[in-house]
Parts: sequence; C-alpha cells; structure tokens
Amino acid sequence: MPEAMFDTYACLDAIVIYTDRVEECRDFYASLGLSFGEERYPLADGLMRYSCRMPLGPVLEIHPTTHNHRTSDLRLSLALAGADTNPPLSPGEHLLTDPDGRKVDVTVL
Repeated sequence: MPEAMFDTYACLDAIVIYTDRVEECRDFYASLGLSFGEERYPLADGLMRYSCRMPLGPVLEIHPTTHNHRTSDLRLSLALAGADTNPPLSPGEHLLTDPDGRKVDVTVL
C-alpha cells in the first residue's frame, strides 16, 4: 500500500521566529523578496513584531525574544523568484544563513 504522505487536511498556518535581532532578521528575509508589515505585539508590553503573509500559505512572523520565548534552531525552506531577491539570486538551490544562524534553504525558480 502506498504511503499517504499528502493525505491530510491540515496546513501550515504560521511560522514564528523569535530573535534578539528583529530588525536584522526582517532585513534578511526582506532581501529575499518578502514584504513585512509592522505590528505592536499586544501581549508583550507593546513589543514590535513583523509579519508577512506568504502567497501560498502561512504567515511568517518575526518576534523579539522574551523570558518565555528564546531564539532557537529552525530550518526554513523557501521557493521564490530570484529577481525579487536583493541581491538577485541565480536559479537553483542556495543555502543561506540568517542573522541568528538559522539555515535557510532557498530554491530560486
């Protein structure tokens, strides 16, 4: 019997990155063509956070670390248009590192 790897009704809704380098992480992901909105975080003393609704799925949020949420390992994989990146990336696979040291697999279409 084949594995039902894609037989699910669940979808990824949000990815939250906690960081001490909020602005630097926002700039890094913005350089990949993601557009972030600025929000005050209502539950954490008005701290600033950034969010980006990705076209085919989840929201990517960048939050400041707090005593409850620390920076942690996370590996992201993004597929995007190279012309939207700054600097432009050539088609193919790229392994990048964000300001906190997280690995970001980028497939340029």
